[in-house]
Amino acid sequence: MWNRRRVLQGSAALLLPSLPANAAPKPVVGQPAPDAELTLVGGEKVRLSEMRGDVIVLNIWATWCVPCREELPLLDRYYALQKRYGLRVYALTTESSVPLYKLKPLFETLSIQPTKKIKGPYEAIDGAVPSNYVIDRAGVLRYARAAAFRLDDLNRELVPLLKAPRPA
Repeated sequence: MWNRRRVLQGSAALLLPSLPANAAPKPVVGQPAPDAELTLVGGEKVRLSEMRGDVIVLNIWATWCVPCREELPLLDRYYALQKRYGLRVYALTTESSVPLYKLKPLFETLSIQPTKKIKGPYEAIDGAVPSNYVIDRAGVLRYARAAAFRLDDLNRELVPLLKAPRPA
């Protein structure tokens, strides 16, 4: 005779995939942004949770991506103009196959923070680049899309967040 409770437990296990106990929650627009640790090209490590009070853009790009090559200089110029208002921009390349020394000349021309890796749930959205995440001063995710920013997008998404007062 079969054990009904064991069968039901087994069925539930098939329907609900098990997640590791320490799995980070996925980023959801309108919800607090999950924390992450960024390792910058220079080796410095920063955590998103330590940047509360600033507006953060996480830009995920690839060197072979034409829209990325157009977006990165725009993001860099925008950051140079807006950083005094509390904007931080981190550019993370998806290409682990490209040695950092080959990207060094590019990184030396940028004002934004080139990032070597990220430990957390932020990744290319649906595998597409560029992907961008925007986190407001209170640590809430306000934007997550797989699309290149244009100037009007940056102004629409970032200016209201940069005008908001810093949390007390």
